[in-house]
Amino acid sequence: MKGDRVEIVVDAGDTTRTYEVVASRAGRRVETAVRRGVVEVSEVTRTGAVVRTARFMANRVLALVEQPVPRQDTSEGAGRGGRPLGDVPES
Repeated sequence: MKGDRVEIVVDAGDTTRTYEVVASRAGRRVETAVRRGVVEVSEVTRTGAVVRTARFMANRVLALVEQPVPRQDTSEGAGRGGRPLGDVPES
């Protein structure tokens, strides 16, 4: 979802560096994968096409923080306003 973020903290020798990958448009999401000693963080479209990828050596990654956007209630009966249908607001 738009606004999803993954923050990567990497050891850069004498200091640390922080990188962010953000889902920049509606319908995009951020996916992470660890393969063969490499951490990949990708921004992906609805159809699964990769827009951009950041790759880091796994032994240099200190932290990988996923920060999803808070989702609205999608329970059955919820209308577009975020409240159940038939619920009348007080006036």
